[in-house]
Amino acid sequence: MPDIRDLLYVRFEIPDLDKQAQFLTDFGFQVTREQGCLFARGYDAQPYAYIAEQTEGAACFKGMGFEALSRQELERIAAMDSVPIEEVNLPGGGLRARLIDPDGNEVDIVYGITKSAPLAPPSRSPLNQDEPRLRLGQRVGFNANTAAIKRLGHCVLNVTDFRVSEAWYKERLGFITSDEIYIGSEEKTLGAFMRLDRGEVYVDHHTLFLVGAGHGEFNHAAFEVCHWDYIMQSHDFLAQQGYEQRWGVGKHLLGSQVFDYWKDPSGFTLEHFTDGDLFNRSFGSHKQPIDKLLAVHWGPEGSP
Repeated sequence: MPDIRDLLYVRFEIPDLDKQAQFLTDFGFQVTREQGCLFARGYDAQPYAYIAEQTEGAACFKGMGFEALSRQELERIAAMDSVPIEEVNLPGGGLRARLIDPDGNEVDIVYGITKSAPLAPPSRSPLNQDEPRLRLGQRVGFNANTAAIKRLGHCVLNVTDFRVSEAWYKERLGFITSDEIYIGSEEKTLGAFMRLDRGEVYVDHHTLFLVGAGHGEFNHAAFEVCHWDYIMQSHDFLAQQGYEQRWGVGKHLLGSQVFDYWKDPSGFTLEHFTDGDLFNRSFGSHKQPIDKLLAVHWGPEGSP
C-alpha cells in the first residue's frame, strides 16, 4: 500500500500577486510573500496550502503536492518515473520528486517538510442543539470576519482521458475510488471521486476528483473551514468585497460537504467546505449516476 498522507498544496502562476494576496487574505488564509511567491496557509501545521508564483504571462495552474510518510516512499515513486529527488527551497524545506501527470500537471511528492506551529483556530461559542445544551448565559460570538481556513481538502481536475489519468494516480499514489460517476449506463464513465488508501485510517471522501472532459484543465480546489457559521459569515464578507460567487451555499449529496465556491481575481475557482464525509478502506467503491453528482441535500443544484 503506498504511504501518502495527504494533499499538501496547489500551485499557480499569477501575474498580479498584490491583487491575489488581497483575495487570499479575504478568503481566510494567512498570507506571506517570500522569494517572489505568495504562500498561503491555514491554521493547521502545514507551512502552506497554496503557492502563487509571479509570471509575466497569463495565469495558469501549475500542479499540486502530496506528502509521503517515508523517504522510502518518496524514492519508490520517484523511481517509477525516473525523476530526481531534490531539496525544496521553500518554507519548511524537505525533499521533493516532481512528476508530470498525463495532462502535463506537475505533481510533487514531498517528504520531510518541517511543520509550522499551528495557529489559533477561530472560536465560536457552543451550539444549543440536542442535549445537553452547552451555551448557557451567553450570546453567540465569533472572532473572525473571514472563513479562517484550516487546510487544503481536495483538488478537482478535468482530464483528457479519465482511465489513463485514473491509472496514473492510482499506481503512483495509491488512490482508491469512492464514487465513480457514469452517464446513462454504468459503462459510460465520466470520472471518479478518489480517496487516499490509508487502510483503517479515516480520510476525506475524496482528495482528488478526475473528470473526463476531453481536455486537461484545473477545475477547482477546496479548503476546509471549521464550521458552517464561518462559511456563511465569509459568504457575506466576500460578497461585500465585490468578489464573484460561482456556486452555493449548499450541501453536496456525494461527500456531504457544506460548500461555497468563489472565483479569484485570475478566474480560478476556490471552494470553502466543512462537514465532509470520512471513510476508510472498508467503505469500498461505488458507482453513481451523474444526477447524484450535481444533486444537493439542500441549496442550489448545478456545478462550479
